[in-house]
Amino acid sequence: ASILRKIAKPLGFEESELFSLAGYLSARPAGIEEGGVDYSARQLDPYVARILSQEPVEVQRIVIGILSILKSIAKAME
Repeated sequence: ASILRKIAKPLGFEESELFSLAGYLSARPAGIEEGGVDYSARQLDPYVARILSQEPVEVQRIVIGILSILKSIAKAME
């Protein structure tokens, strides 16, 4: 728990969000944890983290691969 407390802010999360993602707290209804949090392009959205964390590592890596392909296609179309 103390480690989660130390890394929450640098990762762009509220402390309670990391505790929920780590399974220490029950999950709040969707959208509540997003209130008051300003996300930049360099931070991981808690919703995305929660959904991906429920998938096997192989699926997570496939999703990242698909995202990379879509970004490449979008860049090529500019």
